[in-house]
Amino acid sequence: MFSLLLAINSAWAEVCHWQEWQSFRQNYISRDGRVIDPADGKNITTSEGQSYALFFALVANDRDQFNQLLTWTENNLAAGHLTDRLAGWLWGKKSDDSWGILDTNSASDADLWIAYSLLEAGRLWHSRNYQMLGTLLLQRIVREEVVDIANLGTMLLPGKIGFAAENSWRLNPSYQPPQLLARFSQIEKIWANVAKTNQKLLLDAAPAGVAADWVVWRKDQGWQTDSKTGASGDYDAIRVYLWLGMLSDDSPEKSALIAHYQPMVTLTQHAGIPPETVNTVTGEGSGTAPVGFSAALLPFLAGSPAQAVQRERVLNNLPDSNAYYNNVLTLFGLGWDRHYYRFNQQGELQVFWESEICKNTD
Repeated sequence: MFSLLLAINSAWAEVCHWQEWQSFRQNYISRDGRVIDPADGKNITTSEGQSYALFFALVANDRDQFNQLLTWTENNLAAGHLTDRLAGWLWGKKSDDSWGILDTNSASDADLWIAYSLLEAGRLWHSRNYQMLGTLLLQRIVREEVVDIANLGTMLLPGKIGFAAENSWRLNPSYQPPQLLARFSQIEKIWANVAKTNQKLLLDAAPAGVAADWVVWRKDQGWQTDSKTGASGDYDAIRVYLWLGMLSDDSPEKSALIAHYQPMVTLTQHAGIPPETVNTVTGEGSGTAPVGFSAALLPFLAGSPAQAVQRERVLNNLPDSNAYYNNVLTLFGLGWDRHYYRFNQQGELQVFWESEICKNTD
């Protein structure tokens, strides 16, 4: 009987402690809280990496790591405080061999995830400081990255500089997860307006039912193919399916979005694995996607026969310690698939460590 209880406790302990997060910490986060991308040998850090790690630390109930990540981000990417300036998106080794910000422009997707993680950390950990910092950061995002686009609506730019011309705006469909916008809408009405415009982007800028990496809105012509990246959807676009799949089932926008993007399900089912790149005009896929794409599609494929196939691929081919982005996609997709977290209709984070079972294993 005692051995049975030990086995049961061990099984629940495994469920209640996120092993993939522990591996990510060990492989990609320095002792002082910097997320290192080693892929190209330059060991860069991006605001994206810091923002995702903050979210994962919150999901894992890893408050010490959360604090380290936040402190490093503020001190190195935001000159000491995120309420004074948005984080610079790229940090690394300079030409004089010193280390610092390489590009001071912001990346609004990272800004959203940082603000969201702070707001939810404030709520879940009962921290007024996190709550206030998240609210103030959200206000700065509105001032510097949210604009009214002619003939379209209120929208989030990908960064504060370089994405708006006189009559055209360059946008990234993966930069504004609908569940984050739903959460922000509880704080400031303008985010409900952004959410409405984002729904238009997600439906109307993907006529073939597959997501693009980048799109352009022209005042008098509407949606256009981006001249820089062309009609392609791959390493940015994969996140669109990830965010949509993770929407709460009672989110009013979910059913239309899932139905619209079913061509990606068809492509994945026919090939057995997701395509690396999809032509956003013809809807044709090409290339063999890395395993992180399979993980990212797990929420979107829920209820489809393809989900089990992709889950098996992920579990048999977990990304190694030199694949930052694939690990990020795996933490998001597999973490959701294993019920470590969910989003409710209001965009609030629901975490496994709040369950009575996991509280009893601490």
